[in-house]
Amino acid sequence: MSVGAPRGLASSGQKPIAEILHPLSAAEEPLSVTVNIGGDKEAGLTNGTPVETSSPASTSSLFNRLQLDDDLEADVRDPYADTTETRDLFVTVDDPKKHVSTMETYITYRVSTKTTRIEFDLPEYCVRRRYQDFDWLRIKLEDSQPTHLIPPLPEKFVMKGVVDRFSEEFVETRMKALDKFLKRVADHPVLSFNPHLNAFLTAKDLNKRQGLALLTKVGESVKHVAGGYKLRARPAEFCAMGEYLDTFSQKLGTIDRIAQRILKEQSEYLTELREYGTVYSSWVGSEEELRRPLEGVAGCVTTCCGALEDLSENMSQDFLPVLREYILYIESMKNVLRKRDQSQAEYEGRLEAAILRKQEDRTPIPMEVEKCQDKVECFNADLKADWERWQSNKRQDFKQLLTGMADKNMSHYEKCQAAWESLITLLQDKQTEDKTSETN
Repeated sequence: MSVGAPRGLASSGQKPIAEILHPLSAAEEPLSVTVNIGGDKEAGLTNGTPVETSSPASTSSLFNRLQLDDDLEADVRDPYADTTETRDLFVTVDDPKKHVSTMETYITYRVSTKTTRIEFDLPEYCVRRRYQDFDWLRIKLEDSQPTHLIPPLPEKFVMKGVVDRFSEEFVETRMKALDKFLKRVADHPVLSFNPHLNAFLTAKDLNKRQGLALLTKVGESVKHVAGGYKLRARPAEFCAMGEYLDTFSQKLGTIDRIAQRILKEQSEYLTELREYGTVYSSWVGSEEELRRPLEGVAGCVTTCCGALEDLSENMSQDFLPVLREYILYIESMKNVLRKRDQSQAEYEGRLEAAILRKQEDRTPIPMEVEKCQDKVECFNADLKADWERWQSNKRQDFKQLLTGMADKNMSHYEKCQAAWESLITLLQDKQTEDKTSETN
């Protein structure tokens, strides 16, 4: 094998091994810089492509810069896009059930699988899994496929007294998130062939408990170690990815906080609105001549309450979960970037050590350097492919999210408008009846 610079390193100005085996002069030696993984600089939403300049992006322009146009989707294709005709693995998470024992109370979900793959002994499977089983699967995928982006799971812990984790609404929201997680894994061209996924979908007993805590600790240690490596230079395309993720995270965080406040204010307004309608209903008993108008107003308020409930439910169960999923997705992507940086730093360190040894005793470049180079190339290729896939999914998800939000808001205001227009018609009819009565 001819050893050259890994893909992605050459674009940053670094030389292949064949060119840097000769002694480097002080003037030629690249400047060592520390990678700023979580910098404060706010980058423009450029979909991870290098830009010459970047300016702060305003919240109001976020969704315009997410590039949701159909024309753009035609230009930027998912290299691994599957159609229904070509897919051969279908998974579904549904039917949550509550289990109560003397030791614990927990929820399990039915995981159904249909497939034509030869790796499976049967065409269909149906097993029950709880949250920690999904968590086990994700950890196994992250450990065995470190160069790939692993979809995020919904947060495990909730604040006691704030959210009831056994409530119907919470279980339904978590079930949808788990279903989306598993579908993303099953649709991935590499992760879907992982043997741990096969075991998760088919085995009655995963026998997974041993080693789980150790893997978690190892993952945390890698996370901290990777951020401390010094690189000659992070390739421009991966720098652009990091800047994009920082900015995207800031925007989604801002939208999430504002949406939470809106949801809280809607809840408070709904309480007041219900009390407001009750006043008109109780008024009817003491004003017989105003019975129909008062009942009409009470009916309008009731209709508006129902419309607002639907709008709030859409925000809490459909809008906010997507925002949170992508906030977690960003952390997953940053974690893969950190691992890629660690791999590059290891390669550069071994290469420099090999060069020094060659200068001293003309020792040939060891195989470990070539293996490190292959690892960096693998990281670069897999990360780029998963990045394109993630961007494609993101465009589709946010287009669907924003379209649904627009539809729900239109439906809310149409219901309220129709209710109040019907009241005007009722009042006009009442006025006509009164005039007729006076004439007679």
